[in-house]
Amino acid sequence: MEDEDIEKAVLAYLRKKGLKLTELALQEEQSRLSSDASHSRSQNVADRYFDGYSRLRSWAYNSLDSYKHELLRVLYPVFIHCFMDLVAQGYMQEARTFFHTFREDHEMMHLRDLQKLEGILSPSHLEEMELARFSRQNKVKIRLCQYSYGLLLQFIHKTKSFDMLGVINQHINFEVTPGQPTSISDDSEAVSLVGASQDLARELNQKELHWGLLEDSVEERMEKALSDSDRTEVEGNKEGDPEENNKKKTDGNKQGTSVSNKKKKDKAVGATGKTTRSETSMVSVAPRVKSELTLPQLPPEVELSILEDLRNRAQLNSLALPSVSFYTFLHTHNGLNCSAISHDGSLVAGGFSDSSVKVWDMAKIGQPGRASNSQGENGSMQGMHSLASDEAKRPYSLLQGHSGPVYSVSFSPFADFLLSSSSDNTIRLWSTRLNANLVCYKGHNFPVWDAQFSPVGHYFATASHDRTARVWSMERIQPLRVMAGHLSDVDCVQWHPNCNYIVTGSSDKTVRLWDVQSGECARLFIGHRSMVLSLAISPDGRFMASGDEDGTIIMWDLSTGRSVSPIMGHNSCVWTLAFSCEGTLLASGSADCMVKLWDVTSSMKALKTDESKSGPTSRLRLLKALPTKSTPVYNLRFSRRNLLFAAGALSAGS
Repeated sequence: MEDEDIEKAVLAYLRKKGLKLTELALQEEQSRLSSDASHSRSQNVADRYFDGYSRLRSWAYNSLDSYKHELLRVLYPVFIHCFMDLVAQGYMQEARTFFHTFREDHEMMHLRDLQKLEGILSPSHLEEMELARFSRQNKVKIRLCQYSYGLLLQFIHKTKSFDMLGVINQHINFEVTPGQPTSISDDSEAVSLVGASQDLARELNQKELHWGLLEDSVEERMEKALSDSDRTEVEGNKEGDPEENNKKKTDGNKQGTSVSNKKKKDKAVGATGKTTRSETSMVSVAPRVKSELTLPQLPPEVELSILEDLRNRAQLNSLALPSVSFYTFLHTHNGLNCSAISHDGSLVAGGFSDSSVKVWDMAKIGQPGRASNSQGENGSMQGMHSLASDEAKRPYSLLQGHSGPVYSVSFSPFADFLLSSSSDNTIRLWSTRLNANLVCYKGHNFPVWDAQFSPVGHYFATASHDRTARVWSMERIQPLRVMAGHLSDVDCVQWHPNCNYIVTGSSDKTVRLWDVQSGECARLFIGHRSMVLSLAISPDGRFMASGDEDGTIIMWDLSTGRSVSPIMGHNSCVWTLAFSCEGTLLASGSADCMVKLWDVTSSMKALKTDESKSGPTSRLRLLKALPTKSTPVYNLRFSRRNLLFAAGALSAGS
C-alpha cells in the first residue's frame, strides 16, 4: 500500500469514529510536512541551477585566452534558459535571485533583451512575451572550434552538471569547425538562431528575386547618351589627325611639339577616365527588370539636370575618396530628432521634438533678412506685419502641422516635396516651394518611425511602432500595401533601386525584403544581435547594408539572402548608411561622432570569385575614419555627382 493510501485510510477511520480533533491535527501535520518537502525540493532545484551555472561561468572566465571568447558565447543562452526554466517550474523567487545575480555579465551585449526578460513575473508571461516564446521555440546555433567543444564536454562530464547539460542539449546547437578558434571579431556571426525562424528564412530566401535595375531608366539613357557622345568625340579626334599633322608641319617645331604633347595628355586622361568607369561602376553590368509600378514621367528640365550631374560625376574608388560637406545643427541637441538633405545639398530639413519641421535653403544662409517696416492702422494689421517681419528674419522655413515629435523627414528625388512622420501616427506631405502642407496621410495605429520616398518619387514607404510597413502613393490618402510580419517595431525602411521591393529593419533584430506588388516577404535576413536602425542598398540593387544599435554593419547579398561582410563598424548606434553612386564605397554615420568610409569593391569581387562558400567571404576594409568635434551623425547622402553630405546636431557642452 502507498503512503498516500495509508494516510487516506487513517483519515477516513478517524472521521468515522468522530475524532475530529485528531483528524485536524493529522491534517495540519501532513500539510506542514508537504510544504517542507516542496520548499526543500524548490531549494534543491534552484541550488542545482545556481551552482551549475556558477561553475560553468567560473570555468569559462578562467579558460585560456585563446579559447575564452568562444566558450563565453555559451553563457548567455544558458543563463536566460536557466532563468526561464525556473519560472516555468514556478520557482519565481529563486528565478529572480538567479537573474539579478548574473545579469551584469550580459548587460553590455544584451541590455535590451534583459530589460524585457526582467518583466517576466509568472509562468504565463513566458507564453505572452514574444521574446521569451521565440527563445524557447528556437535553438541558438553557436560556432566553436573542435578543441573548445571538447573542453566544454570534458567540463560537463567531469563536474556532472546534468542540469546544464539538459539546458544545452535542449536549446543550443553547436557548429564545430576544425582548426584554430574563430576571431573574437566574429562573435556577431558565430551566434545565431535556428529553428522555426531559420527554417522560414531558408524557405523565403529560395524565392526568385529580380534584383536588377529598371530597364530604360533615366540614368541608363543618360549614361548611353554620354558614352555615345564620348565615342563620337574620340572618332572625331581620329579623323582630325591628318589635319593636325599638316598644321604641325607649317607651324614651328616648338609649337608643334606643344600641341602634340597636349593631345597625348588629353588622350591619356580620356583613357584613364574610361578605364576607371568600367572597372569601378557595377551599375552598368546589373541585369535589367521591368517595373511593377506605374512610374511617373520626368519633365525635360529634370532630365537635363540629371544629364549635367552625370557628366560631372566624380569616379570614386579606394584611392579617390569623396569630398564631404557636413551640416552641423547648433543648440538643437535636445530637440532635433532627425534630418534630411536634398540630392544636391541645397536644402536641409530637420524634424524636432516640438512637432515642427524646419527647412534651410543653403543659398540664403548668411543673407540679411528684409523685414517690413510698414505700420498698420490697427492692432491686427500690426500683428500681421510683426509676424511677417519675424518670418523674414528667420533663416529657415517653419512647417507646423504635426501634434507630436517628428521622427523622420525625407526629400523627394528632386526636392520639390518633403515627407515627415510623427508620433501622432500620421505622415505629412509638404511643398518646399510653397512651404505648405499638402496632404496628411493616416493609416498607422502607432508612432511612425520612418518615411522614405521611392527613387522615382510619387511613391513612399513608412515604418511604424505597429510592427508594419506600408507603401503609399502621393495621390491617395490610404496605403496601397501593408507589410506585416515583424515581431516588433519596424524602425527603418528603404527602397530598392528598381522600386519593386522595399527593405525594413526591426527591433526584432531582423531585416526583411518585401515585394511591393504582392505585399509578401521575399527575403528574411537573420544575423544582427540588436535592433536594426539603418539600411542602404547598393546602386546595382544586389547588395544591402544594415546597421544596428551595437555598432555592427552587415553587408547582405539579396540574391542569396546570406551575409557577405559583417563588421563591428562603430562603438555606438549606426544611424545612417549610404552607398556611392557607382557602389564602390559605403559611408556610415554613428552616435559615436564618426563618419567612416568602407571599401566594398573587394568584398563584391571576393563574392563573385567564390560563390560556393556558405559563410562570409571577406570583410569590408576601412578606408578612412572622419571624426567630428562632438557631433553624432544623423544623416548621410551621396549627391548624383558623388559629393558626400552629412548632418548632425552638436552635443551639449562642446
